[in-house]
Amino acid sequence: MTVEGAGSAQMDRLAQDFVQFSVESGVLRFGEFKTKAGRLSPYFFNAGLFDDGAKLGRLARFYAERITASGIEFDMLFGPAYKGIPLGAAVAIELARLGRNVPFAYNRKEAKDHGEGGTLVGAPLKGRVLIVDDVMSAGTAVRESIGIIQAAGAVPHAVAIALDRQEKATENGQDVSHSAVQYVRSQLGLQVCAIARLADLLQYLANQGSGGLGIHHQNVLAYRERYGVD
Repeated sequence: MTVEGAGSAQMDRLAQDFVQFSVESGVLRFGEFKTKAGRLSPYFFNAGLFDDGAKLGRLARFYAERITASGIEFDMLFGPAYKGIPLGAAVAIELARLGRNVPFAYNRKEAKDHGEGGTLVGAPLKGRVLIVDDVMSAGTAVRESIGIIQAAGAVPHAVAIALDRQEKATENGQDVSHSAVQYVRSQLGLQVCAIARLADLLQYLANQGSGGLGIHHQNVLAYRERYGVD
């Protein structure tokens, strides 16, 4: 299921502001980068570089605004290890600041054999769970999160990510016709909302004109034409 809501013009501005913020933070870079799928991408998005309090706080505001505008209904947040842990915590704090206080939980990669034990930390998983992560490359992390949530008796309901690359996923080293986001929506039945998409990045670059970052528009567009999905 796609998430399209009212106020699309406002959300376009949100996406543009987010791309600008990502560029200024050094999170979004341009050049030639090898992706996990072995492709040479003209851009690279590394959410791990939202690496101080001010950046993380502003990032959380972008997530909270997009989640709120999406209309997705949920009862709690889940941050999958590792990048999803600080993201989920920061978004929970921002939602509470905005007047919506929801429980938050995350998982460990390794089970703890002392104290409270187990792999889950935080509030008990229950109700409709919104998974918070950075990007979605193959949907593997989401499938793992779904298993954890279902094993606890809760319902994996939706996913919030920072950037939808809108490109074909790979299976067994081969390109497939759908993206990881499309797979999660159509095959796993979860709603997905993204702060920005590759289309928003292209719009941002087009708005830069022929100078500055605008010089990267053609390379990113060519990449989208080769590997993109609708």
